[in-house]
Amino acid sequence: MATYELKILNSDDLLSLIAKIGADPRSAAYFLPKREVLSFWIPQVDFRAAAYLKQEMLARGGDAIVHRNVIDGRTKRSDVLLIGTEGQYKAIFPKLEAMSCWGLDTLRKALYAAFRKSHIAAWDITLPGGRTLGLGKGKTKIMGILNITPDSFYSDSRLFTADIEEILIRAQKMIDAGAHILDIGAESTRPGSEPISETEEKGRLLPVLRALRKKFPEQVISVDTYKGNIARVAAENGADIINDISGFTLDSDMLQAVAETGLPYVLSHIQGTPQTMQSNPFYNNVVEESIDYFEKKLQELENVGVSADRVIIDPGIGFGKRLQDNLRILKSIQSFRSLGRPLLIGHSRKGFIKNILNKENPESRLYGTMAVSAYCAGEKVELVRVHDVEASHDVLEVIDAIREAEL
Repeated sequence: MATYELKILNSDDLLSLIAKIGADPRSAAYFLPKREVLSFWIPQVDFRAAAYLKQEMLARGGDAIVHRNVIDGRTKRSDVLLIGTEGQYKAIFPKLEAMSCWGLDTLRKALYAAFRKSHIAAWDITLPGGRTLGLGKGKTKIMGILNITPDSFYSDSRLFTADIEEILIRAQKMIDAGAHILDIGAESTRPGSEPISETEEKGRLLPVLRALRKKFPEQVISVDTYKGNIARVAAENGADIINDISGFTLDSDMLQAVAETGLPYVLSHIQGTPQTMQSNPFYNNVVEESIDYFEKKLQELENVGVSADRVIIDPGIGFGKRLQDNLRILKSIQSFRSLGRPLLIGHSRKGFIKNILNKENPESRLYGTMAVSAYCAGEKVELVRVHDVEASHDVLEVIDAIREAEL
């Protein structure tokens, strides 16, 4: 008898199996909350709250990993790893609501928010002109890179000396190859790069942005800038999205510019500046610190009237990160689901791939880039920002075909 483990990747797979077995379709409501084991990390919990969480999770068939000295109070605080199904978490929330001691009320609110947001799987990002950008539903979309710079780290991406017609041809090829978004950058932010003036950035950006908008009126176009005034000018000249590598840390005016333009905003994590970010960056826990950073930034945006509905999250691969930090972010990418926003990964031909493969030249990092694109697709990351659109498109299409095959 062929008995084997069956990995159920999503709810549709489970519904298909329920139908195949011939079970009552109404039973899906009972099985769906049991399909997947979910783990939540809660840092530095009062030892009494940690013991209570473990007791309540055990009572519902789940569990909690706590410090061994929680049981006798010899440690006053403990990190907690909760392990349970969707149904078990839903069962514990009412019990936690009745308890306000030991910080449990604050903990419950944070846990419930993370639980609720991590289940959001689709977003409609509102764009100018009544258009929308649909993200999620298990699909990874492509942001193609157009660098109007003389000094971007990957030489083949530099279009600084190209005329407008050449740039339009490159853009058309990207669109035909499957780019959902064209991302225009007029200032390099590679490690060690020097800033340029607003005047210089504007002079590089505007002719290209205007030409692209005229040629491709329905194409989604983002502008890669950390300057508030450039964001305003970009919005006036046809940009759909502002892609800021700095999370408004390099120009505090960007916060107000995002509020004024009304455009969607890619909120990124960076440690330091492009000039300093790779000079001995350090984290105790890059995932925990990044999520804390994003929570604070989202609150700052909300304080000036920018709804989280307009935000896309980019953990900032290569922006003030060591190799182990970049790898940990990718391995833990699902942890960022607790923010409730679509995710973007910009990994294309970057230095961490050099460090893994010992490939000094960015021109030789295509296969490493495709490996990360494939991994992101497997993790259902909503957007990947890449130089090589056609190769990424083919990788994503094959992964989608495998994922959507019938069990």
